Amino acid sequence: MHREKYKINRRKKLLPWWGSALICIAIIIGFFTLFAVPMGLSNMFSTLMNTAFDILVNTCFYIMAIAVLMGALSALFNEFGVVRLLNKILSPLMKPLYDLPGAGALGVVTTYLSDNPAILSLADDKGFKSFFKRYQLPALTNIGTSFGMGLIVTTYMLGQEKAAGTSLMPAVLVGNLSAILGSIVSTRIMLSFTKKVFGKEAPAVEDSDKTEMKVQHESENTLSMRIMNSLLDGGKSGVQLGLGIIPGVVIICTVVMMLTNSTEVYTGAAYEGIGLLPIVADKINFILKPLFGFVSAGGISVPITALGSAGAAMGIVPNLLSSGLADAHDVAVFTAMCMCWSGYLSTHVSMMDSLGFKYLTGKAIISHTVGGLFAGIAANWLYKLAVMLFNL
Repeated sequence: MHREKYKINRRKKLLPWWGSALICIAIIIGFFTLFAVPMGLSNMFSTLMNTAFDILVNTCFYIMAIAVLMGALSALFNEFGVVRLLNKILSPLMKPLYDLPGAGALGVVTTYLSDNPAILSLADDKGFKSFFKRYQLPALTNIGTSFGMGLIVTTYMLGQEKAAGTSLMPAVLVGNLSAILGSIVSTRIMLSFTKKVFGKEAPAVEDSDKTEMKVQHESENTLSMRIMNSLLDGGKSGVQLGLGIIPGVVIICTVVMMLTNSTEVYTGAAYEGIGLLPIVADKINFILKPLFGFVSAGGISVPITALGSAGAAMGIVPNLLSSGLADAHDVAVFTAMCMCWSGYLSTHVSMMDSLGFKYLTGKAIISHTVGGLFAGIAANWLYKLAVMLFNL
């Protein structure tokens, strides 16, 4: 198995079992102490539980609903040849840019209109996977995340024109273009890793699976049966995928939110936090300023929050604009990074697990971190160039 290449070589144990147990206990105590000292023990556990519950109800079930709808739609598209048509039309564009088949464009569209995990419903469809090589499948996480919540981020940023006091259309357009550039970087880096693991020729779908697909399509020869079976089978796979991503989203997003959000008075409510990540970002603002060009150090809180949740990151923007801590230039960078990253630390683990490549999660995260940073840097300089050329 290719997976064996990523298994750590077994070495002689340096610690007895009780030593590992003591280290584990020390790390857990240290982790909870980090939150309990400023928040109070009772408030910490209340916030932990309330945040996890809110993410489960309002985020995970929302993602599951998206997965069901997109699963049904992707199955329908595959049944009637839409995926094959897109593959033929868009291969000349997708291959040179992303090194992916034209069918990958369907993943771009579905995630842009919904959220990152929408691409999982496509990837679970054997008809969709048949257009890919095995090394290309893990990169679906990267390209899907790059466009996740794209439409939501775009419309939300455009709605902040009153707070900004100026038109944000140019900034949002630059942000979308920069997110596309970031997606190319992220996907290409990921593919450079996966080629070494799987090679370039191994198919994503074995011949036996293709034969099974063909027999199934031939047996369902009536139009109504083909439609209903496609919708129901695709929706069923969406439910399974939605359940599969719940652990990763709830655990990781809860921790990231509590590390990112800053709260003055702790009550134990959901989404309270210690604001550690923005403090760290403020310490390295001398590096961030030339890269992203934020008006104030507070601007970094948006992409930092976007690591865990693009929705939470967008909620910060109105206050920054109305208080003069951000401007149209910053909106371009916010749009690019919120769209390209779109909470990938919360979803990458579960998405890679659902695809069957959990052992490559680290590679996916590294690739996407670089891609999101590139998107932000590109937005910074492209917007400055647009200001010079078009006198915005």
